[in-house]
This record gives sequence, C-alpha cells and structure tokens, in this order.
Amino acid sequence: MANTPFNQKESALNAPTSSSPQTSKRLLSIDALRGFDMLLIAGAGAFLVLLKDKTGIPAIDWIAGQFYHPAWNGFSFYDFIFPLFLFIAGVSLTFSLNKGRKLGMSKPTLYKKTFSRMLVLILLGILYKNSPVPIFEPSQIRYGSVLGRIGIATFIATFVYLNFDFYKRLGIAMATLLVYYAALFLIPVPGYGAGDLSIEGNLVGWFDRTFMPGILKQEIYDELGLLTQIPALCLTIFGTLAGEILTKAWLDSKKIKQLAVAGVIGIILALIWDLHFPINKHLWSSSFILLTSGMAFLTLLLFYVVIDVWKIRKWAFFFQVIGLNSLTIYFAFSFINFRFTSEKLFAGLYAPLPEEWHPVFQAFGALLLVWIFLYILYRLKIFVKV
Repeated sequence: MANTPFNQKESALNAPTSSSPQTSKRLLSIDALRGFDMLLIAGAGAFLVLLKDKTGIPAIDWIAGQFYHPAWNGFSFYDFIFPLFLFIAGVSLTFSLNKGRKLGMSKPTLYKKTFSRMLVLILLGILYKNSPVPIFEPSQIRYGSVLGRIGIATFIATFVYLNFDFYKRLGIAMATLLVYYAALFLIPVPGYGAGDLSIEGNLVGWFDRTFMPGILKQEIYDELGLLTQIPALCLTIFGTLAGEILTKAWLDSKKIKQLAVAGVIGIILALIWDLHFPINKHLWSSSFILLTSGMAFLTLLLFYVVIDVWKIRKWAFFFQVIGLNSLTIYFAFSFINFRFTSEKLFAGLYAPLPEEWHPVFQAFGALLLVWIFLYILYRLKIFVKV
C-alpha cells in the first residue's frame, strides 16, 4: 500500500476496527455495519422511497414510508440512520484509542489527534452544507452539520473514555440525558415559559436563535444546532460501552448477552420516558437517544453474531466496501451526479418500461455506480482519512 494520506483506514467516519489490548481479532462486523448505514444515506433510502405505491405490495410501501422524518414527535426508521453512525463512531473509537495506547501514545497525544480531527470535520461539514461557501457573507453560512457533530462527539467521547471506566461513562451519559431533560422542562423560554416542547416554544429553538451564528436549517431552530449536541454525544459514549464489551477477552456468549441486555433496557427506558418527554429527533430528546442507542446495541449485536461469531461473511463484503470509505462517498454525493451518469448509461435499458418506473431504475443504477466506484477504491487500497 502506498504511503499517502488517502491510503489510511482510520477516521471519525470510517475508522476501522483494529487490535486492542484485550483482543487482536479484527471485527469485520463493524465495517459492515458502518457500510450498511452509509448505504442508506448514499442512495438506498431514496431508492426505497421511489418504490412507494408502485409495486402494490403493502410491505414495500410500509418500508418506503419509514424513510420520512416525522413532522415533530414520533419516530421512523429514517430517524435511526444518523444516531447509528454516532454510535458506531464510539465503537470504532474504542478500538482506535486502545491501539494508540498499546503503541505507547500518551493521553495528550490522543487528545491532540482527536481535536485536530474534530476541527477538520467541522470545516468539512461547513463545506458540505454550504458549497459553494459564501465566505464573504458569514451570516449566510449554515454551521451545523453531520460531520461537525461527529467530530465534536468523538472528541468529547475520547476524553470520557480515557479518564473514566465503563460504569462511570454510563453514569455520565445518563446524567447528561437527565440534565438535558430537566433543562427543557425547567428553564423558561421568553414568551413561552418553561416546559414548552412545541416547535416554536422549546428551549432548543430559542437557544439556536439566540446564540447560533449563521442560518438555521429550519429557520427557527436547527436540528444540528448547539444545544442538541449535548444529548447527541451520549450516543457516542454509549458506543464506547459497546466497543469495550467487544474488546473484552470474554466468551462470545457473554458479549452477546451484554449487548442484548443493553439494547433491550435502552428501548424499554425510552418507551417509558416517552410518556413525558416524547421521542423527537428534532429535539434529540433523551427518550430518542435511549431508543436509538438501544436499537444500535441490538443492530450491532446482529451484525456481530452473524459475521464474527457464526463466520457468515460473504454477504458482508458488499457493505464492507462502503464502510471502509464512508467519508469518501458522503462527500462524493455532493460533487458527483451519480443519477445523471446512471441515466446516460442505463436509460436505454429501462426506456420500454412505464415512465413512472424510470426514476426507480435511475436511482438503482446510481446506487450500482456508487458501489462500483467504492469497489475500485477498495481494490486500489485507497481509503480516505481525516
């Protein structure tokens, strides 16, 4: 492999699992899970949406309906995609930091590396959300971003992981969610009072309007704004808990039990909390964090059991190719029009079909091109790093 910055495999978005002090086994399940998540972002979700009301199959229509965000309270599978990525970032971080410590890196060195990565991800996030960036009109820049949120969460999770043990990290995450819950119900918002969780009157929106520079995605708030970063980072901390379970020199049965229990408890607590603090992605409510964390534990468990315990791996290669270059494809969609290329290459094949199906096959062709593009990078051993 050539020694260039683009031939590394470790980043906040696509850090591969590597050896740790407890185990040297590479967990392909984490790369595959990351790839599965990125696939939904990189076109699979849009493809499924286009299938809605076309096949006459209720199950497909229901699945397609899961790829829309609720207007406010509520939950759909589409809401799970980004939280899962924050969780995976925490899992991968565990392996990465363990490797760094095994190589003799000090805490300050690891802090510095993660801090630098955070700054780069924040800048890349601004570029992605605003390209071309209105440099001379900073008030027209949207500063909240997916990449920035991952960078900040990963940096804070690094500090927490290197200084606190498993149960203290769990306590920190739960305490953070409780404080966030208390803040939204006890701190009064001018003109609305305390405990108002409406779109207009909630504390998150007021905080964004008051303190966040630039433009807000939803005008009166930004779902990737300042205050929601606090509960969101708990997903990455929970990810470090899952990562620590996987690095332990335990029998697989014990790891499976631990992940399963964590997942089930997270979902149960979320549903109970939902009775008073509704599950809401826009607010990143505490119940939403626990629900998606519980789901993430169980999803990781499924991939881990099938790929790394049962050794059924051939199917996972498709996702692994995506997972090892997730940052690449995330940015490629901003600069490469895969759908345009798909139409140019494949339109002749689906032209005889009813016109309503043309967008479906165009989207499928784009998805195929995305994977081929990433497969070529995989074969060339090019893995983009931050």
